[in-house]
Formats: sequence, structure tokens, C-alpha cells
Amino acid sequence: MNDYTAVALNYGIFRRKDFNETAQYIMLYDMGASSTSASIVSYQVVKTKEKGFLETNPQLSVLGVGYDRTLGGLEMQLRLRDYLAAKFNEMKKTKNDVTQNPRSMAKLFKEAGRLKNVLSANADHYAQVEGLIDEVDFKLQVTREEFEKLCTDLFDRVGGPVHQALKTAGLSMDVMSQVILVGAGTRVPAVQEKLSSIVGIDLSKNLNTDEAAVFGAVYKAADLSAGFKVKKFITKDTVLFPIQVTFEREVEGGTTRQTKRTLFGLMNSYPQKKILTFNKNLTDFDFNVGYGELDYLPRQEVGALGSLNITKVSLSGVAEALGKHQGPGVESKGIKAHFQMDDSGILNLVNVEHVVEKTIAGEEEPEESPLSKLGPEETLKETLEKPEEKEEGKEGEKKDETGSEGNKTRDGADKDDKKPKDNKPKIITLKEPIQSQEEPLAVQSMSEKHLEQAQAKIDRYNLNDELKRRHEGALNALESFVFEARAKLDLKEYKSAATQEEADAITKSCSEMSDWLDENGFGADAETLENKLKELKKLTGKVWERVKEHQERPDALAALNSVINGSLTFFNTIKNMTQHASADNAIFTEVEITSLEKVIKETEDWRAKAVTEQNEQPLNQSPKLTIKLIMEKMAILDREVKYLVNKAKIWKPKVPPPTTEEETKEKTINATQSNKTDIPSESELPEGLGDAPTVETSDAPSDASAAPASEEPKDATEGADEDSLKHTEL
Repeated sequence: MNDYTAVALNYGIFRRKDFNETAQYIMLYDMGASSTSASIVSYQVVKTKEKGFLETNPQLSVLGVGYDRTLGGLEMQLRLRDYLAAKFNEMKKTKNDVTQNPRSMAKLFKEAGRLKNVLSANADHYAQVEGLIDEVDFKLQVTREEFEKLCTDLFDRVGGPVHQALKTAGLSMDVMSQVILVGAGTRVPAVQEKLSSIVGIDLSKNLNTDEAAVFGAVYKAADLSAGFKVKKFITKDTVLFPIQVTFEREVEGGTTRQTKRTLFGLMNSYPQKKILTFNKNLTDFDFNVGYGELDYLPRQEVGALGSLNITKVSLSGVAEALGKHQGPGVESKGIKAHFQMDDSGILNLVNVEHVVEKTIAGEEEPEESPLSKLGPEETLKETLEKPEEKEEGKEGEKKDETGSEGNKTRDGADKDDKKPKDNKPKIITLKEPIQSQEEPLAVQSMSEKHLEQAQAKIDRYNLNDELKRRHEGALNALESFVFEARAKLDLKEYKSAATQEEADAITKSCSEMSDWLDENGFGADAETLENKLKELKKLTGKVWERVKEHQERPDALAALNSVINGSLTFFNTIKNMTQHASADNAIFTEVEITSLEKVIKETEDWRAKAVTEQNEQPLNQSPKLTIKLIMEKMAILDREVKYLVNKAKIWKPKVPPPTTEEETKEKTINATQSNKTDIPSESELPEGLGDAPTVETSDAPSDASAAPASEEPKDATEGADEDSLKHTEL
């Protein structure tokens, strides 16, 4: 969208409650860096139909626009830059002309921009540039009056866009409620004074001049997007340059003449659709779309537009489309081209079609179906689809009702037959699409050869950019390393880590490198700079490595001590577990425990010896106790401990095999018999006891000791001791 439309939208969205059905007119005056525009906008509430509902929404309409392509703050800054350059040359501080040095002119341009901004709030100020050229400083006092004299002709052009906007809108300043300033160029006091005298009213400064257009454009984008929902605010922009269609038409005598038709006139609002009709063309033809009726513009403004031709449209299949619909009652309405100018002001050809109106007599209408004579379709549907009642009484009543309804339907059909038929002819519209092909003329499509050339050019630019980045990176890295090396050698820890020969060599190399950078560094290629950096790093590498070892060694030793202490704790724990466990339930073997103890002891001995040797060694020699060695010892110890920890995680105790029922019973009987008194043999008995009756065993019990048959036998384990019972339970 246009910048003035975006500014107007930003102004309106915060004041939508102030608008009503009566139009309010304001003027937006926008002076930017390179151009100036004045636009007249009206605000009012309108009723629109959205999705079948009538809505009331505010609407802004751009009514008139005036502009000046070359009037802006940039031209003022350039004039102030040239003024400063002329004053510097008048001082004769150097033989060189400052205007011939691009870098010096860039410095003056930057200072001129700062000075212009300061003079907008102060009557005078000093322009200062250090080392402008040949290491010569520049300082000059500039007053606001001198600046305004430089831009007198520019200030005289301030009113041009205002008069042009009023003329195109057909309004006067009497109906304007406000003149709002937009753009950084309007901060210049002389611009405000000139504009105020032209419009005759006070200027309003109630918009953020730098951000108003951006906020308005973002709001419009959110309105068009499906992912956001904002309050509706209708925008109607306007066409600044008329658009017309040019085509050839045959005339009497077989000759052709060029015909022009205006499609969108000056100040037509958009978005809008237009239809252009071609009545005399019977075969395929072409027409051009372009700018036209630009007599009101100055010659230089017409030249700024570039090519006046926008596109060329070729139509094919015209004769075939015309031949499809011929005969009596057929009237051709011509070939219609549908154009649309969307919200972005882009013109599109929607479609092209041949339109025909065909007259159909009343007799040709299609005959009515027999069912239509029985009555309306709804009545038939009701009659046929009524549910049947199961009860006889209700069923009889339903039949009577249906019969009466049928009579009514037939009576109605008879009445319709008696009505006279409408035999008026009917007109129907037929549309036949026509193929169209567009060829853009404003911006020609590039040929394959030109595309290849353009791609090669882009590749060259990319390569140059890559070389530039590489050169700047290598130059910055080398300069930084030189300054860093000099600064480090002044520190105590770096001095002590380097021998006198190494320190002298590094200092000498840095001095030589610094001198070389001042003379040839900017012009040297990236590869040379990278090689210089590698040489310097190689020279300082050993010293820097010693310092790094000395700085990181305490932390590495602390980590080693922590690992040793943790390993000792783990060793003592598993050693106690193994001593109190049986051979079958021991997790670790004696070899594993001994191996861990050996590794711990070796590590402790190595640490004590290495620390002692390192403390006795000077700092400027290569260290014996390196971070790498410490990490290796930690890894060995950690590996041993992790092996045993993982073994403990996966270890499971041994489970005794289960015993059968017979084995359990046999063990119980043996345990019971072991508790009874043993009976001696006859030879072992004393004299006099040999005649004692012997104990006979029999399957059947004696009368005295036999238990009744009905009595249940005692438990086999009765009389067994507690240990035997426990064993049986196992």
C-alpha cells in the first residue's frame, strides 16, 4: 500500500469513535529523505454488506495526492555537506582537495546529517570531524540562517504538493480540519514556517513521524491475513496515473484505426473491478494496457514513469466462440474483458468471455410433469409420507382426511389448468470463455542468455563478498593477536613461563608484524595474513601452553584427589562385604579386590612423586605433570571401579536346589531315631541279664501295646527336636 494510505490508516484506527456519517477531511504532509507528498483523506462511517449481514464500519478514502520526487531532507544534507567541503578547502590546511577523497566526503556527509538535526533545535552549532584528510581535523561554526540560505529554493517548493493535492481532490483549504506533519524532513523549522503560511492553519504534530506508516501497513496486513482478527477499517486508495486500453478497429474501406478507451481514470478509487466490451471484433485480436492521458504531468515526471506500456493481451478463439451461438433470437453483447485492481493497486486481467443473449418463446418451455398437476410437491410429500396408525378407528379417520386432501389437490390442479399460460418470451444470458495470453511490457522477461549473465554476475559479487569477509576476518585476527601477545608478556605469569630468548623473540616478532600491518596489511590478501598469524602462533605456542598447564593443574589435581578418595571408600566397603560373606555368596573375588588396591596405591604413589618433581621444576620449562597424564590416571582408576560396580549390579545370590518329598520324609525319620536310646546286644549285657526277653519286631503290634484300629496314627515327626524340624522345613 502507499505510504500516505498507511499513515492515514494509522491515524484512523485510534480515532474510529470520532467518525460519523459526515465526512471529515484532513491533509497529510509527508517530507521524507528523498521525496515529499501531500494527500487529502476523508473519514466517514459507511454501511457495507458482509456475508449477508449489514455492518457499519469506518472508511478512509484518498481524494487527492500531490508530490515532489526530489524534494526531501537528503538534498538539504547534500548541500550542507558541499558547503562544509568548500569551507575546509578555503582554510588551506592541506594541498589535497577534500572533494576528491570519497572517504573524507563520506565523513562530511555524516556530519552534515548530524548538524542538520541539531540546527532544527538550535540557532547555531559546530561541525567537527577528526582526521578529515591527511590527519587534519576540521571544525566550523554553522548557523541556522546559513543553512536556510543554502536551501532557499527547496523551501520555495514546499507548497507545490499542497496545491496539486487540492486540485486533484477538487477541494479547498476551508474544509480541512487538520494538516498533519509526517516524515523527518518536516522537523526543519523553515519547512514548517513555509507550510503554515500556505495552508493558513496551525500544523498538527500528533503522529509519530517515523513509525506511523509502518504501524498502518502492519494493521492492514493483519486485516488481510487469515491468522489475525482486527476491527474492520475500510481503505479506498486512488489511482495517480490513468490507465487506458489501446486496440485496432476496422473501419469502412477495410482500413484500421487505433482506438483508446480509459479503464481507470485519474483519482479513481480502488480496489475496483472494470469490464471493457469489444463489439466490432470478429476474429482474434490484441490490445495493449498502459498509462494514458498524462498531459497534466510535467515532461520530467512522465519520463520518471519509465515505459508507459504495462502489458499486451492476445485473444484467440474469437471466431469459434462467435460461431457457437448464432441464429434467430440470438444477440451478441460483445467480447467482455474483466479487469480488477486489487488492494495493492496491481492491475489484473481476470478473464475474457463472449456474452450472448438468447430469446426463448413461451411455447418452448419444458412441459410440466404429470405429478406437478396433482399439486405442490410439499403437499404430495406430506400425503405420501404420513405414518399409518395401527388402530382401526384412527386408520379410518386418516383415510377420510387423505381423501379430502386429495380432492382439494385435484380441485387446485383444475383451477391451475383454467388459468391462462404466460407465453411471454424469456431472455437468457450465455457466456463462452475466450483464451487470453498476457505479455508484460513494463518489465521484460529475461532471456536465457541474460539470465546466465546475471547469475554469473551475482556469483562474482558473492565471491568478492566472501573474499572481503575472509580478508577482514584474517586482518582483525592478526591485529588482535599482536596486541594480545604484547599485553600477555607484561603479565607476571607469562613472563615466568618464558625464557629470556623466547620473550625477546616474541617481542621482536610482534613489533615487526605491527609495522608490516601499518604499511601492507590493508592491501595484503587473506592467505598472506593467515600465514602470518600461523607463524606468530607457532612462536608463542609453547609459552602459552605452559601457562595453560600451570593454570589448569590445580583443578585437575583436585579432581584426581576426589577420584582417589572415592575409590578408597569403595575399596573399604567391598573388602568388608567380602570378609563377612561365605564363599558362595561373595560378590567379588580376592584377585579383583587386590587388583583395585594395587591400582589405588600406584596412583597415590605416582601423584606424590609427580607433584614433587613438578614443584622442583622451573616454570619456563616444559611441565612434567601435564593435564593429559592426570586425566589418563583418573581414567585408569575410574575404569577399575566401574567394572566392580557393574559386576555388583548384575550379581544374583545362589539359590539351593529344591528337595523332593521322599528326601524330606527320610531326613525326618532319621532325625527322630537319632533321639531314641540305643538297645545293647546280648553279648554286651551284664551277667544275669542274658535271660531277659528280647524285643521282637513284628508287623502286627502286641495286645498290650497295640493301638485301637480306629485311632489315627501319630505324626511321623512327633518327638523330633527343634533342629530336626527346621531342617525338615527347609
